[in-house]
Amino acid sequence: MVLAALAAALLAAAPITAPAAVPPTAGPAATPEALALVRKVQAFYERTRDLECRFTQTYTYAGLGRKAVSTGTLLVKKPGLMRWDYATPSKKTIAVTGKKLVQYEPEENQALVDEQFDASAMSAAVTFLIGRGDLLKEFAPALGEGGALQLTPRAADPRVARVTLTVAADGEVTGTAVLDGSGNENRLAFEALQRNPGLKDAAFEVALPANVRRLAMPGR
Repeated sequence: MVLAALAAALLAAAPITAPAAVPPTAGPAATPEALALVRKVQAFYERTRDLECRFTQTYTYAGLGRKAVSTGTLLVKKPGLMRWDYATPSKKTIAVTGKKLVQYEPEENQALVDEQFDASAMSAAVTFLIGRGDLLKEFAPALGEGGALQLTPRAADPRVARVTLTVAADGEVTGTAVLDGSGNENRLAFEALQRNPGLKDAAFEVALPANVRRLAMPGR
């Protein structure tokens, strides 16, 4: 392998924040090398039906001057299935299955369930992993330090000011760093990738205890 987005993405796994909107940075025109690299990444994940790996997430809070480090496993399957299982420092599961989002914290015995989740609202920094989104359409690519792929949004996005991907020779993303409009950074390192292992849809379902405390979706 992101998040994530991705991890983001990988944004799906990032703490919920409300960063200020900032305009995109124009930057120089994409070089042939940068275009070739982003196409290699896109092609790798277009040929990937499902995957699982371990991750280490380091989230840096710009305003607080502190970092939070988490570890866990990531499962992804097309179309539209993603699951993050955090093991440290505390257990937590975040799963997206189509239009359903579940965030479960077993140690607190609480869960947030959104049955109307709009996956299209996620950045392509995450959605290209699950067969949606086009990196080249949504980001201007450039080569960064050490040959990393640096992606700048073509349209203003408060969630993403810049995405930096560390890319292996075959197009696999081994690390991501997502900088948001407030200067917070969500950095993910991936290891032990298993590509196309044949994951079942049931692996993405989160079984909630009958007595779990259900939290209301913000703004609903």
